[in-house]
Amino acid sequence: METNQYLEVFLDESREHLQAVNDNILKLEKEPTNIEIINEIFRSAHTLKGMSATMGFDDIAALTHKMENVFDQIRNNKINVSSKVIDIIFLAIEYLEEMVQSISEGKDGKKDVTELVKRLEQLVQVEIVPSASKQQDSKVEESVMGLDLDEYQRTIIKHGIRQGFFAYQVTVELREDCMLKGVRAYMVFEQMENHAEIIKTVPATEKIEEGDFEQTFSLLLLTKEMNEDIKKLISNVSEIKQIRVNSINLENVSEKEEETFDKSKEKKESIEGSPIQADSSKNNSSMEHGTSSGSHTIRVNLEKIDELMNLFEEVVVDRGRLETISESLRSSALKETVDHMSRISTQLQTLILTLRMVPIEQVFNRFPRMIRGLSRDLHKKINLTIEGAETELDRTVIDEIGDPLVHMIRNSVDHGIELPEVRKQSGKTEEGHLTLRAFHSGNHVFIEIEDDGAGIDQEKVAAKAIDKGLISAEQVKTLSDEEANKLIFLSGFSTADKVSNISGRGVGLDVVKNKIEALGGQIDIQSTKGKGSIFTIQLPLTLSIITSLLVRVLEATYAIPLSSIVETLLLDKEQIFYVNSQKVYDYRGHIIPLVSLSEYFHYQVGEKQGIQQEFYVAIIKKGDQFVGLMVDDLVGQKEIVLKTLGVYLGDVSGFSGATILGDGSVALVLDPNVFFK
Repeated sequence: METNQYLEVFLDESREHLQAVNDNILKLEKEPTNIEIINEIFRSAHTLKGMSATMGFDDIAALTHKMENVFDQIRNNKINVSSKVIDIIFLAIEYLEEMVQSISEGKDGKKDVTELVKRLEQLVQVEIVPSASKQQDSKVEESVMGLDLDEYQRTIIKHGIRQGFFAYQVTVELREDCMLKGVRAYMVFEQMENHAEIIKTVPATEKIEEGDFEQTFSLLLLTKEMNEDIKKLISNVSEIKQIRVNSINLENVSEKEEETFDKSKEKKESIEGSPIQADSSKNNSSMEHGTSSGSHTIRVNLEKIDELMNLFEEVVVDRGRLETISESLRSSALKETVDHMSRISTQLQTLILTLRMVPIEQVFNRFPRMIRGLSRDLHKKINLTIEGAETELDRTVIDEIGDPLVHMIRNSVDHGIELPEVRKQSGKTEEGHLTLRAFHSGNHVFIEIEDDGAGIDQEKVAAKAIDKGLISAEQVKTLSDEEANKLIFLSGFSTADKVSNISGRGVGLDVVKNKIEALGGQIDIQSTKGKGSIFTIQLPLTLSIITSLLVRVLEATYAIPLSSIVETLLLDKEQIFYVNSQKVYDYRGHIIPLVSLSEYFHYQVGEKQGIQQEFYVAIIKKGDQFVGLMVDDLVGQKEIVLKTLGVYLGDVSGFSGATILGDGSVALVLDPNVFFK
């Protein structure tokens, strides 16, 4: 069977199930007797096993099967949830994540899981099944429609019926053109496991996992649901031709009330009052597509969204050209049409950008397990709180922000939060608190990492910076508290006595700072010695279409990201003075440097520029620093499509990309960060 067409779906759903197992394992460690959490984990593992077997990824299926056995024993009170069990399961999850990642990279997803499988098998105790009583009143036959029942299964059914459960045999027939039979069967299982206890299947579970059956399989189950509701639940799975539900009677084991639901017919013959009777054509449509009638979402490949974004970027470029043409022709009809197009395209732009936005929880989800491991390795007690995980950010930024956050969180855990005995001596609780939060503000997303640890020891930081030759003792005396805190971002700075495998691992926070600035963001610190620290990261919502200020330097046009500009000024020559041959300006009580772009880019300045009396200046800001960029003219504000400079020009200093203007010319986009170095 050709499965390549299903690979992307498999990868997406595998990651979702692994994340669900990961999240629920952390919950289970805190609530080890919560049967609902255990069942959720079991269902996710069960589904992942079935999908992997169907797709031919045997190592994933084998490892997941052993995990499933462990959770089956846990939910049957055969194994107690302990740190040892949790550690081994987390190791299995790491293996599975690596194998899924391998598949996504075009590899075979194979990994030697022999040793880990042995460790999982050692956890599983021998199940002792109590012998069932052979009382005469157990009238359940050993064979019900081909289901050969043993004594234990008959006893379960007997007790279930006595406690008010219904016993059903559900037979599902798939359509002849069904490709992934195993996957469809497990979708049925997943629907049933939320509402019923599956006692037995025909054929065996392993064969159903592999799709090793004709078109029909059966389930024997106990449930509180009525047979009509069972049908309705299963009907939500696509590629099903027919469903039969047989009630099993304890007294005479007769097969009665057999009702057939044939999805191949446009009008169904069902019992009166059945929920699936009304508006059959509508239900038929939704069921054929494998979704409920209330579903309003679809899964779209990210590459298609990127392609859509690239096409729309071309529309933005042409929109700019049309606006330029409209202004030059002075045609009211054309201007009206272009204005309408601009409004519609702006709305379309907002919609497409929204499609690219994904919740930051995709990054945050990895941290609870990481904190658990770090707490154990460092012998610290740490409580992680996550706030604002639903905050959305452009996928491009999401892909890049993960590693810097990992580095900073490790740094807070290693250097910030103290050991329990040290915290106790300081009058704190033994458990340290780490908060990771995200929120929107304007056109930016803010991420904060807050801890109640030791804070930054500015004297120690300054001494280390002086010792490494990063700053002089005289310069340290003039630093503000905020500037002193930021010394930890200097290249080559570290307070660690030896390289640690926990936080920096020999790499300083300067790498984190550079990465964030490359994304168009910035990072700030608030810290109080003995109380804790807050690291705040500011990031743009999107990196592809930005609002900029177009400026002219001689005959060239440049774009400056508007998010970096505080205001624009027109300065007289007398307002500019020099300090150590550097042009400066008194900006609201702050002496700030002025950078002439014509000089910065080594333009030949003519006589006119030499006797110029007025200068346009764009004041840009980064953190608490200001710089004034001197230009010849301000063209105006414009939304531009940011394009990379490519491999050959990618390392050119001073530019973050380029854009195409309305007249077809190319304008370079300035990187404001370079002017603060």
